[in-house]
Amino acid sequence: MMTIKTTNLGFPRLGRKREWKKAIEGYWNKNINKEALDKQLEVLHRDNLKLQSSYNLDSVPVGDFSLYDNLLDTALLFNIIPERFQGREIDDDLLFDIARGNKEHVASALIKWFNTNYHYIVPEWDNVVPKLNHNTLLERYRFALSLGINAHPVIVGPITFVALSKGGTSSFEEKVRQLIPLYTEVFHSLIQEGAELIQVDEPILVTDQAEVLKDITHEVYEAFNDAKVADKLIIQTYFEAADVKFLNGLPVKGLGLDFVHDRGNNLKQILAGDLSGDKTLFAGVIDGRNVWAADVALKQQLIEKLSEHVEDLYINPSSSLLLVPVSLEDETLDEQIKDGLSFATEKLGELEALKNLFNNNNATQFNKLKSKYETFQNQSFKNLEYNYNIPDQRSSTFEVRKVLQQQRWNLPDLPTTTIGSFPQSKEVRQYRADWKNHRITDEVYKQFLKDEIKRWIDIQEEIGLDVLVHGEFERNDMVEFFGEKLQGFLVTKYGWVQSYGSRAVKPPIIYGDVKWTHPLTIDETVYAQGLTNKPVKGMLTGPVTILNWSFERVDIPREVVQNQIALAINEEVLALEKAGIKIIQVDEPALREGLPLRSEFHKDYLDKAVHSFKLATSSVADDTQIHTHMCYSQFGQIIHAIYDLDADVISIETSRSHGDLIQDFEDINYNLGIGLGVYDIHSPRIPTEAEVTNAIERALKQIDRSLFWVNPDCGLKTRKEEEVKEALKVLVTSTQKIRNQ
Repeated sequence: MMTIKTTNLGFPRLGRKREWKKAIEGYWNKNINKEALDKQLEVLHRDNLKLQSSYNLDSVPVGDFSLYDNLLDTALLFNIIPERFQGREIDDDLLFDIARGNKEHVASALIKWFNTNYHYIVPEWDNVVPKLNHNTLLERYRFALSLGINAHPVIVGPITFVALSKGGTSSFEEKVRQLIPLYTEVFHSLIQEGAELIQVDEPILVTDQAEVLKDITHEVYEAFNDAKVADKLIIQTYFEAADVKFLNGLPVKGLGLDFVHDRGNNLKQILAGDLSGDKTLFAGVIDGRNVWAADVALKQQLIEKLSEHVEDLYINPSSSLLLVPVSLEDETLDEQIKDGLSFATEKLGELEALKNLFNNNNATQFNKLKSKYETFQNQSFKNLEYNYNIPDQRSSTFEVRKVLQQQRWNLPDLPTTTIGSFPQSKEVRQYRADWKNHRITDEVYKQFLKDEIKRWIDIQEEIGLDVLVHGEFERNDMVEFFGEKLQGFLVTKYGWVQSYGSRAVKPPIIYGDVKWTHPLTIDETVYAQGLTNKPVKGMLTGPVTILNWSFERVDIPREVVQNQIALAINEEVLALEKAGIKIIQVDEPALREGLPLRSEFHKDYLDKAVHSFKLATSSVADDTQIHTHMCYSQFGQIIHAIYDLDADVISIETSRSHGDLIQDFEDINYNLGIGLGVYDIHSPRIPTEAEVTNAIERALKQIDRSLFWVNPDCGLKTRKEEEVKEALKVLVTSTQKIRNQ
């Protein structure tokens, strides 16, 4: 029997205790200098490489480690620099400014990485001259070699890179052709240094675009073959099935395929003989984007099937492990549940157990994992309860509701509001940590929250906002907060996952039936409403987002869990309404994120998502105004589903897309309330009055003035207090001037 080899596609850069995040933010806040930043990150990178190597991987990835984002790294490598940032030295400060913006220039757009909650920085091609800059990939490969680690470089492939870019006057093909000699030069440098494998990530080739990209893909890899580098390249795909027969025809060493999220289609193609014997297969057999332990017995059967059809087989996670937490080692969880979990480090252990089983006939690790999995599967919390009989349609049309809601609140022209959260200052985080660790009493903590809520109600009143929020100071994260309070969720202590830049989230784990057992947000919201005559929004997270931003169960259909969550959120919506809160925002920023990568599956997903949102929101009275919010994504594909949500007001990001989203509304008669985010909250820069005014005026060319709201593009929890105050003053001043025109 053949020897099974193991590898990895990428490892979380955050660190077990978010050391990466703390170092990066320490540099941004000028608490450490560049030398200290480099030293701290080098230690973390070294530890990541050594950790992976300790699991006897035959090859460890390098190039996955980044100061911000891998697509941005690739853009800087090839000089694809936004025009407004050109002319500067290519260094880390430039990288950070492109990603975050600075006082002079807005940041580049931020978009979800396929159907995940990770965000990438969109490369911009306007007036660029592609060339090879400082070869950081070669440096990182040399670093691994210096540690005695057998490594393979990882880079985003040219087809995917250009497909995820924007701007420029050249055609897609012309852009790709400009990059061919630059990629070739990088590949040559790595091969000369000793690289035997180079992982070229081309996930775009599992999407609908793959069909129209076949000609240019073939051209690119034939060019690499002519340059004598293709025999070291592995075309790596993930998140869906690829066209194996097409990829097999490319002159590369091997293919990387996802055998977890492929709906069984990659396996069918392998069994049909679509992969030739001279190709190496990198089989993604361990789930790279969820935290449940692998059914190693099932994986054993899969590997046996694959080994009958390929001569050179690597097994690895289905995608980069960037999408899961680092380690279970520091978690203090119920052992019954913990046995059923597997974070990034444990997934490497699963690969090692399978490798030892096949190569050494050593079943010790394998049997231990198999026993744990079987025990976990027999737990009583796997029972499923799912019954509902509530409305999934509002009782009246928006035209009727709009009149009643305006009679109730008498809001001004172009009402102003925020998305929900205000700065989570060091003091806020410290009080919450002290309360959770029983260092202060419930009474002390509740009084602190009241003081902070009152302070920010007063600030909002002074600035002149029309619809206020309580600030969400009691919440650590918009999904984790609900995971802590709803039955059926498990919240970890260190299960952090990178979302964008230094922003990390801690997704809860759905392990049992989801139920609402008590009010979740009533106390803080009602208290805030009692401080002002202006309306205060109730702030909730919607069922689609809670599901997409949690690690969901994989043993039952997603829509069943999603509808369970919807029923729980509906209970909270009705509790808020009963308490007198008549504007309620149910955020769904992840609705677009969960969209399947193949259009044939879109309708089913969107129908179920819309149904769940309506289950959560449709039971309210006509004069209760339902808001929702969505952030960084490409919305054109789902604009009709957004309309079908029937939310009275949707707030949506347009600042980083520089207003491009407005074009999506030209194709649909969108006659519901809408707020387009008029400034970028993820950048520390304060928007100018002209920028905000232009954003509003551009939107009003496409959207009826009576439907339009003015707001930032997302919550403000990550910003500093003075930044928030100054930016909101600009927002309100600009709006008031347009009202007076």
